[in-house]
Amino acid sequence: MQETEQWSSKIGFILAAAGSAIGIGAIWKLPYVTGMSGGGAFFLLFILFSLFLGFPLLLAEFIIGKSTQSDAVTAYQKIAPHTAWPWVGKLGVFTSFLLLSFYSVIGGWIIIYFAKGIVGDVIGKEAHYGQLFNDTISNPGLAIIAQGIFLGITVLVVAKGIQNGIEKASKILMPALFILFLVLIVRSLTLDGAMEGVKFFLSPDFTHINSESILYALGQAFFSLSVGVSVMVTYSSYLPRKSNIIQPAVSIVSMNLVIALLAGLAIFPAVFSLGLEPAEGPGLLFVVLPSVFEQIVFGPFFLVCFLALFLFATLTSAFSMLEIVVASVVKGNDDKRKKTAIMIGIIIFAVGVPSALSYSVLEDMTIFSKSIFDAADYLVSNILMPLGALLISIFVPLRIKKKVLQTELLEQSKLGASVFHVWYAIVRYIIPLVIIIVFLDTIGVF
Repeated sequence: MQETEQWSSKIGFILAAAGSAIGIGAIWKLPYVTGMSGGGAFFLLFILFSLFLGFPLLLAEFIIGKSTQSDAVTAYQKIAPHTAWPWVGKLGVFTSFLLLSFYSVIGGWIIIYFAKGIVGDVIGKEAHYGQLFNDTISNPGLAIIAQGIFLGITVLVVAKGIQNGIEKASKILMPALFILFLVLIVRSLTLDGAMEGVKFFLSPDFTHINSESILYALGQAFFSLSVGVSVMVTYSSYLPRKSNIIQPAVSIVSMNLVIALLAGLAIFPAVFSLGLEPAEGPGLLFVVLPSVFEQIVFGPFFLVCFLALFLFATLTSAFSMLEIVVASVVKGNDDKRKKTAIMIGIIIFAVGVPSALSYSVLEDMTIFSKSIFDAADYLVSNILMPLGALLISIFVPLRIKKKVLQTELLEQSKLGASVFHVWYAIVRYIIPLVIIIVFLDTIGVF
C-alpha cells in the first residue's frame, strides 16, 4: 500500500487550509454579498455562523480526514462501509468541481486586471472603473483565455503534490496579503466620508434581514471556511494521526474572520467616500480597488502588488477544490497525479466556459432568472454547501463512536470534557436544526 503524502509542518497545513478558506470567499465575495444584504447585520450573522456552526463543522471534517488518512470518498467508505454515506464525499467532490468551474472565471478576471495593471491600463486610463470592469468581463475571448490560464496554474501546482506544490506556494505569499491589506485600509479610512462606510459595515441594522439573507449568511460562512464540501476532510487526511486539530482549526477560523474584517474595512469606507453603490454586486471589488489605489502615492505599483497577492489567495482556494477531486481519483497513488490533474482541469475548464460567457454572448440565457454564473454560484453556496454541511453534521455523531470523537478532541487536543459535550451537541443537534429551519423558511414553509 502506497504511503499517503503529508504536510511537512503544522504551519504549512494551517497556511494552505487558511488559503483555501480565505481566497475569494473572504476577499471578493463577502464584501459584495454584505453590500447587497444591508451591511452590518449580515456581517454579524456571518461571524456568528462562522464561530458557532462553521468552526464545529470544521473540526468534524478534520476528524473524518485525520482518522481515516483518506480522500473524501474513501474516508466515508472506511467509516461506514456498505452504506450510502460515501455519497456525502461524492457530493463534496461534485460541489468542488462545480465551484471551481465558475470560480476560475473570477480568477481569470483577476489575471486580466493584473496584466492591465502591469502595463498601466487600469489607474488613470478609465474615468469610470465600473465601465472598465464591464468591458473586461464582456469580452468573451479574453474571459475564456484568462480562465484557462488560471486553471493551468492551478493544475500545475496541484500536479506537484502537497509539499512541493500546495504547501510551498502557501508559505511564500500568504503573510504578504495581510500587509498590503493594512496599507489599503489605512488609505481607505482616511478618505473623506469614510466613517459612513465603517458604520454601514459594522453597525447592525436588522430591518434589512430576511430568510434569504440569513441563508446567504449561512452559505457564506460555509463558503468562506470551505466546509460542507469535504475539502477539509481531504486536507486533514495529510496530517499525522496524532496531530492536534484544535489549534489549526482556531487559526484557520481566526485568519478567515480577520481577513473578512480587513476586506470590509478596505472596501466600504471607500465605497461611501467615492459615492459608489454598496450593492454593486460581483464587480464591487474590481471597481473599488482602482478607485482607492488612485488616491495613494505609487498607487499603480501597489495595485499590481495587491492584485498579485489577491490572485495568489484565489489560487490557494482553487488548489483545494482541484485537490479534493484529484485525490478522490488517484487514491494515494501519486504516479497518477499529474495526468489526472491535467485531465480534470480540462474538463472543469469546459464546464466553466458558459459561466465565463454569461456576461457576453450568453448574457440573455438565464436559469431561474439568474445568469449562468450567478445560478452556479447560488447552487453551490446556498444549496449544495449547506446540504453537505447538514449531511456531515448527521454523519459524524451517527457513524463515529463518541469514544473515538472524545479521543480526538480530549486526549490529543487536551480540551475539557464540558467543551467536548458542547461541541458534540452543536454538531449533532444545533447545526442540522439551523440548516433545516433556514431552508424551510426560504422556501416559504413558515
